[in-house]
Amino acid sequence: MIAIIKTNNPVTLNFAGAVLKSADIAYFIADTHASILDGSIGAIPRRVLVLEDDEMDARAALSGAGLEKELWTQ
Repeated sequence: MIAIIKTNNPVTLNFAGAVLKSADIAYFIADTHASILDGSIGAIPRRVLVLEDDEMDARAALSGAGLEKELWTQ
């Protein structure tokens, strides 16, 4: 899996998940538990992960939904 968004913003995470779900793209939000353990101070961003084969479709769907500034590039 590959990270396409890294953020601490729960609204962005939820919206990205909804966009990917509606586009029928499997995704996983990683580091949720680590982020909670840090006391929610924002030291550990959560990552939206998709399969490498779905990366281009996921980026297109998220960009089309207005999240192009949130997309992470390695």
